Formats: sequence, C-alpha cells, structure tokens
Amino acid sequence: MEGHNEWIKRGFDDGVFLIAGSLQPKLGGGIVAHNTSLADLQIRVSGDPFVAENVVSAEILEITPSKSDERLQFLLD
Repeated sequence: MEGHNEWIKRGFDDGVFLIAGSLQPKLGGGIVAHNTSLADLQIRVSGDPFVAENVVSAEILEITPSKSDERLQFLLD
C-alpha cells in the first residue's frame, strides 16, 4: 500500500492527478488525470505497484470535455 500511495503522491506532485479516491461500494479506486497524453498516462498507470503486480487491472477512460462549471474551465482551455 505504501508504494501505491507514493505513486499517487507523485501523480499529484507532477500536476497530472486532480483527484483520487475510492469507488463505492468497495469497487476499487478512481483518479481524474489532466495535462498528459494517453501514451504517457498508460506508462504512468503501468508504474502503479498494484497494476505492475497484477493486484488490479486498470481501465483508462478518455473524456473530451465540452462544458464545465466555471471552476473547472481550465479543463477546456
């Protein structure tokens, strides 16, 4: 778990992760990433110890935002 938490911290420190948390009810976890390419995100996700050790499988869903609340306008820029 320590390695996974360090991996999450790096994502935030690098300015790629915007939010991370648990999916309910006990469905694993989710992360909202920004400011990265799909290829770079795939590399980053493969570096998660949980993924690397086949504890979990990761699914990346791409969203092309077209409308947002003003507070999230940076996602459209």
